Amino acid sequence: MTSLALSKLSAKLLARKPFLQSLNLSARHLNLLEYQSKKLLAESGVAIQAFRVLEGKKDESVLQDFNVNEYVVKAQILAGGRGKGHFDNGFKGGVHITKDRSQVIPLVEKMVGHRLITKQTPKDGIMVKKVMVADSINIVRETYLSIVMDREHNGPVLIASPAGGMDIEAVAEETPDKIKTIPVSVVDGITHAQAEEVARFLEFKGELVQKAAAEIEKLYHLFVKVDATQIEINPLAETDDGRVISVDAKLNFDDNAQFRQKDIFAMDVHEDTDPKEIEAHKYNLNYIAMEGNIGCLVNGAGLAMATMDIIKLNGGSPANFLDVGGNVKEEQVLKAFQILTSDPNVKAILVNVFGGIVNCATIANGIVNATKTIGLKVPLVVRLEGTNVDAAKKILKESGLKIESAHDLDEAAKKAVKVLG
Repeated sequence: MTSLALSKLSAKLLARKPFLQSLNLSARHLNLLEYQSKKLLAESGVAIQAFRVLEGKKDESVLQDFNVNEYVVKAQILAGGRGKGHFDNGFKGGVHITKDRSQVIPLVEKMVGHRLITKQTPKDGIMVKKVMVADSINIVRETYLSIVMDREHNGPVLIASPAGGMDIEAVAEETPDKIKTIPVSVVDGITHAQAEEVARFLEFKGELVQKAAAEIEKLYHLFVKVDATQIEINPLAETDDGRVISVDAKLNFDDNAQFRQKDIFAMDVHEDTDPKEIEAHKYNLNYIAMEGNIGCLVNGAGLAMATMDIIKLNGGSPANFLDVGGNVKEEQVLKAFQILTSDPNVKAILVNVFGGIVNCATIANGIVNATKTIGLKVPLVVRLEGTNVDAAKKILKESGLKIESAHDLDEAAKKAVKVLG
């Protein structure tokens, strides 16, 4: 494949990534804070800035042996734009630089326990619980490097650009010649020749070529070791004292490898995640909160979206997306009802299940059990179709509970809207 063709392919990979992730509704992405990612890099021998982590003045002792020329004090949240953000206490900036170590703790105290608001956070910001204090380095040049699993190549690819420290998607779109993609054999792994090729493309010179190549190889070995689906380094920097350092890192992991990577997944950060979504995750339910008042329990993402559309079409507003999946059990139905009713905005519940893999009788038993267990107070509309639907309808009818049944989705949506008055 020609260099130009590879550049176009790189741009294509970068451009489609957010869209593909948005379609994967059942995926649950492990989120790590910056210092956690850097810790993983350091454990694999990757060159990073020296750092310490503090939760407030009580941790002042961790700085006793941390003597550097200049300190970078960075609030740790899962959002970009921290340097230009502001706190709910009026303090400006989630990233500060100082040469005076005595100023570090006062800066930390102004961050910890306060909400940092940036362009990427909710309106009320995200609470800062930890602050990373790192050695400030003098960067001469910034480059970009990522390793990502790619379907088209049936394995990992290296994506590199000498235009680091920038929005890489914009670089791919505007100057595709500055993006290089190199497929890596999933069997043989990265070769030193490939790492050197990338280092030279990143415009490292002289002895820095070998240093950069060594860093690239270490990053690839980490990629394999931790079952990553992506490691993004932006920037991979050249310093004024001749080092090659991974200054900022973003790691994504294969959810299916959780059983192998228990220590890593135990570090998952849920700071900006709805607690109901976290609870749903524990029971293999997919939940997304919305702003309406009709709770939706469905099986399948497509059916969920169709259900929400028809509720809107009939003048209602869905309160959530809750997909119980294809292998749902009665206890999961109970948990789904508990999650739905924990939202005070929910004034009615619509159950819409098409039993293909799902047994409608299982759903019906789950509905009856859940309604009795939680003492359901809001109106309930149920539409069931498919496997064992007759038995399911009999279960609902003989339960003696006040359940509105519907023959099809349109009728169910109309009834759900009507019960709200």
